[in-house]
Amino acid sequence: MTQEQTGARERSGERGGADWLDTPDRGDGRVYVIAPELDFAVRVALATGRPLLLRGRPGSGKSSLAPYIARELGWRYYEHVVTYRTQPRELLWSFDSVRRLGDAQVATRRGDAHDDAAYVQPGVLWWALAPESARRRGRPDDAEITDPCPDPFVKVNSDRSRDHAVVLIDEIDKADPDVPNSLLVPLGSHRFRVAEIGRDIETEQPVLPADTQSTARARHLVVLTTNEERELPQALLRRCVVHTLPEHDQRMLVRIAKEHMEDGPGEVTEADVELAEAVAEKLMEVRDQAGKQDVRRPSTAEYMDALRACRALGIRPGDDEWRLLTRNVLIKPQQMTGDPA
Repeated sequence: MTQEQTGARERSGERGGADWLDTPDRGDGRVYVIAPELDFAVRVALATGRPLLLRGRPGSGKSSLAPYIARELGWRYYEHVVTYRTQPRELLWSFDSVRRLGDAQVATRRGDAHDDAAYVQPGVLWWALAPESARRRGRPDDAEITDPCPDPFVKVNSDRSRDHAVVLIDEIDKADPDVPNSLLVPLGSHRFRVAEIGRDIETEQPVLPADTQSTARARHLVVLTTNEERELPQALLRRCVVHTLPEHDQRMLVRIAKEHMEDGPGEVTEADVELAEAVAEKLMEVRDQAGKQDVRRPSTAEYMDALRACRALGIRPGDDEWRLLTRNVLIKPQQMTGDPA
């Protein structure tokens, strides 16, 4: 990453203090071991202003990268986890037409004016590109705002850059093809139109003077992840910087474990490192067997779960519980036959 990141954790005052055992999927971006190839892909995405599409096995760290980048750079952060029910424009905005219809009938009887913007809910891309407009729900700058929309990630973003943002759109492959297709224009032009209020939303001017802004990169980074459940549209792939996260080898697994342990309370002992190495070695054995049986191979996330369990429960290689741990965490009973211990 750039020199600008140096000392970011010290500036934020957030490193340490939380027990890494308590929140296995905390997603706060505090710890991430970024390989040189991935670092380069991030820099290319920032230099070109293109979205970064991450491919890789489940549990390989795709979803953890975006909050890490946002935290390191001090940029605002937003995320949306896509489901099979996600609608095409949901990442941009939603509109409560049912509530509007009911209120309109009451307003008509009273002779009151009706404000359609009151029923607009900005999505994560709107918040990233135009946070002040999102707060106003798209109303004009001079409009009186009685119902400002709160930033959905206000706790994270309260002390971060107003001019920059990172957006995670997680598991984009789960959505109907209409969803990624609907993002092509907004991701390319950084503007879209909210039909219900007849207003165009576009990237807001920076708060900081132009001479303090970096001209070598974009002000926003959109990170998409896919588990390859569905083939993504070629038009979307063409517009993205694409990077595939490899399966972590034994050395990288231990490095990741050490980073996470050092981020928690207490001293990381030689015994802790030896345990991380033993669990990594066992994971590699299970992967080899899984490959021979053509079943899903355990991921880095499962490695971390096994290590957390060993540290919390005092399990060491050779203990009676070591074999049970292997069967319950590193592999699932229905996945493989034979004795993995």
